[in-house]
Parts: sequence; C-alpha cells; structure tokens
Amino acid sequence: MQIVKSNFGNLSDGGPIYKYKLINDTNSFVSIINYGGIINEIYVPDKDGKLENVVISLPNPKDYENNTCYFGAAVGRIAGRISNSSFKIDNNFYTLEKNCGKHSLHGGFKGLSRVIWNVKEINQSDFIGVELSYFSKDMENGFPGNMNIKVLYTFNNNNELKISYTADTDKKTIINMTNHSYFNLSGNYKEDIYSHYLTINADKIFELDQDLIPTGNVLSVGGTPFDFRKPKMVGTGINEDNQQLKNGNGYDHPFILNKDKDTEISICDRKSGRILEITTDQKSVVLYTGNSITNNYTYFNGLKSRDRSALCLETQYYPDAINQKNVPSNILNPGETYKASTTYHFKII
Repeated sequence: MQIVKSNFGNLSDGGPIYKYKLINDTNSFVSIINYGGIINEIYVPDKDGKLENVVISLPNPKDYENNTCYFGAAVGRIAGRISNSSFKIDNNFYTLEKNCGKHSLHGGFKGLSRVIWNVKEINQSDFIGVELSYFSKDMENGFPGNMNIKVLYTFNNNNELKISYTADTDKKTIINMTNHSYFNLSGNYKEDIYSHYLTINADKIFELDQDLIPTGNVLSVGGTPFDFRKPKMVGTGINEDNQQLKNGNGYDHPFILNKDKDTEISICDRKSGRILEITTDQKSVVLYTGNSITNNYTYFNGLKSRDRSALCLETQYYPDAINQKNVPSNILNPGETYKASTTYHFKII
C-alpha cells in the first residue's frame, strides 16, 4: 500500500491544493484533497475486475470552490440545516450565517467544506490514511468555542474506507459532522441512480417542512416510498405523489437508524456487481438523491452534471437537534471529545 501526493491545482486566490491518493495492494484507491477534506475519487472494481470511479469528481480546485453541492466534502461544524440560523445554549443566543433562505446550511458560507486542512500521512501495516486537522476559532461562522477538529481517512486491502471525526472545545458548542460524497456504483456515471438497490435499516424518518426543517413529528416508513427496509430500487417511488417527496423534490430526508444490525445501509448496482455497505456509530442518515445538482458542472471525465446522477448517504446525529424538542441536543462541553465514525465497505456480488 502506498500514498501518492500530487499537486491538484490552485484556488482562485492562487493557493495550491494537493491530492493524496491512498492506493492499496489491489490497486483500488481513494483520493483526498486538502481543500474541504474532499473525497475526490474512489476507484473500486466491478464484477469483471474493472476499476472505475464511484463518486462524483470535479477536475480542479476552482470547480470545488465554486460549487454549491458540497461534492465529497467534510461538512461542518453542523451538517444539514440549523433552523432560522440561530440556536441557544444556556442563556447565550447565537446567530449563524443565512445561506439557505432564512436557515443556515452545512456550517455557513465558509464552513469546514471550504477551508484548507493540514494533512498528516499515516502508513500502517494493515492500512494507509491521512489525518486532516483544522483549528476553528471561537465564533467562526457564528459558532462558539475554539475547536481542534480532526478527520481521519483510512483505506485498507479489503477496500474499506473509514472516516473518523474528533473535536474538542473550550466553550459549550454544537458539532455534527458528515461526509457529502455522491455515490454512483455503475462506474463513471454510466447510469443514473434509479436502478440502484438501496437498503436502509430504519423504521422511521423525521417529517420535514417545505424548507426541509424537521417539524418535530416522526413518520413510519411502512406503506410509503420511504420504506427501504428491504432492498428496493431508488427509482421505484421517487416520483410518487407524496408530500414529503414534494418537499424535497425527491429524497432529502433523515432516516432514524434502528441500530440493531451490523450493516445499517447498503447500495447495490446489479449491472456492475458493485455493492457498498455502510456501518456507522451515528443515529441517522440523510438520503439525498441529488435532486438539485443541475447541469452547471462538468465531471472529471467531461460529462455534464445532471440531477439524480448520484446519491448521498450522510451519516450524522439527528438534524437541527439543538432546536428540536423531541431529541437530545448535541451540545459538546469543554473537557469532552466529539467522536463519530463511518465505514464504507466496497464489495462485489
């Protein structure tokens, strides 16, 4: 196994960005860039052994800098939306940047997905990886507390990519991180994601309003297009006459994971034979079917971007928890360490 560092290009201000390619002994690899902690590539084999990219990739840093889809990024301090761009801890009221109507999305205009991370290469006998670190100052983007944040990406010979997050703070604050990779197991986007078979071990979802903010209600998936407890093609119910689907223009919803199985989430593209199994210590996963990608981008292979050309499975804590009365808040206190991890197991039929 080896790590190959290369120059990926420059941001609009001229700053250089580097790519770290984690190559295992089967020649499968994952590429991470130090801008936004972005997963730029994942090349894994199909059933015939052909290596192809299974995540949306953009060709240079400026494309990532200017996109609004968070392609492949490490998202935070808070993944998802904070309702009304504000929250309260004890007697302190905090106001965040409004970058999604009246709400704050994915940490604000310059969240962790738009910063340059420090990188440390890691070489072990059974895995390779990169540890990204960033110091987020007190009140950066409106969030309280000086935070030391680390994101560790590791890759091994079993084609397992693990992402682990840690953070500490000197002031009561909130944190809820995720990765925003868009997966398409057909390889190089040969197909859209409608024929992907998806399984999510979840009996319930959070109901969302038209701004995609949790209403406080929890809905059963039974008898609805949101029932993925058994493998089902993504396209089967995506266009049904369902108010929740209308609110998201497709799937853009938090599923409450049952946490009673080792593998809580899986995707399968039967044509290529690729399978992705996801295990996580997080409470929920947001299924987003790329409903608003549009055609504003060009992928790494020259194809124009398009809606529903890939899907996200954003493992995380309950969304907008600090403002929701029906779930425990996600306050991190001084002296505590935030920890979260998710593993992506790439397999073939």
